[in-house]
Amino acid sequence: MDSTITLSEFTLKVDFFKSDGNEGVSTQFKSVSGLTVDIDTEKIPLENPDMKFRHSFPSRTRFPNLTLKQGILKSPKVINWCKKAINQYQFSPTDINIKLVNSNEKPVLAWNIINAYPIMWTLKKQKTEGNNIAIDTMELAYNYFKLV
Repeated sequence: MDSTITLSEFTLKVDFFKSDGNEGVSTQFKSVSGLTVDIDTEKIPLENPDMKFRHSFPSRTRFPNLTLKQGILKSPKVINWCKKAINQYQFSPTDINIKLVNSNEKPVLAWNIINAYPIMWTLKKQKTEGNNIAIDTMELAYNYFKLV
């Protein structure tokens, strides 16, 4: 029996606006990147100048932009949120939940993205059927994330 797990067995579910006290808007993307954190360090010299090293202490964390790729937006709320930020320079940061779910719809990993707002999006060539907008790339700036 083969116990190898393939990525096609997982789905990335992305929920927008859930923290705003409503049901939120759910969608799916094929990939996500930027869920990393770097800890800056501060080098402190020792009192003795003859020492050949300095102490290193953690100072703050840095979070890169979040990039979501190949998704379908069905809600005009997410589309209008992006358009206001990019076209009108009106930003409304919101929390976003990202879940990696298995074929049984059970979350394997989940992240809460805090105070995200769009800074770039690329649309795919659109078909005239339906009200869905195909997103090639959506880039979001955010404050930090929490692994749930």
